[in-house]
Amino acid sequence: MGIKETFKALSDPVRREILEMLKGGSMSAGDIAARFDMTQATVSYHLSQLKKADLVFESKKKNFVFYQLNASVFEEIMLWAAGFMGGKENEEKAQ
Repeated sequence: MGIKETFKALSDPVRREILEMLKGGSMSAGDIAARFDMTQATVSYHLSQLKKADLVFESKKKNFVFYQLNASVFEEIMLWAAGFMGGKENEEKAQ
């Protein structure tokens, strides 16, 4: 995962909405696309950007592609962000 790709993917409101939808479990590309007023190609582009950032992964079942969250990337982001919490107080405890 590249942090640049991750934050670029998260910067788009459509992609954040797709991630919110996937919190409930895996969804087919068609089910995701049905919730937006945009072309299938545009939704596919957003899904490919999320895949590129490793925020989602896909699995194929018959003629359908299903997407689901990649929780390990979200855990890495949280650990990275947690490093900025606490400031000087945490530094003193570490010494």
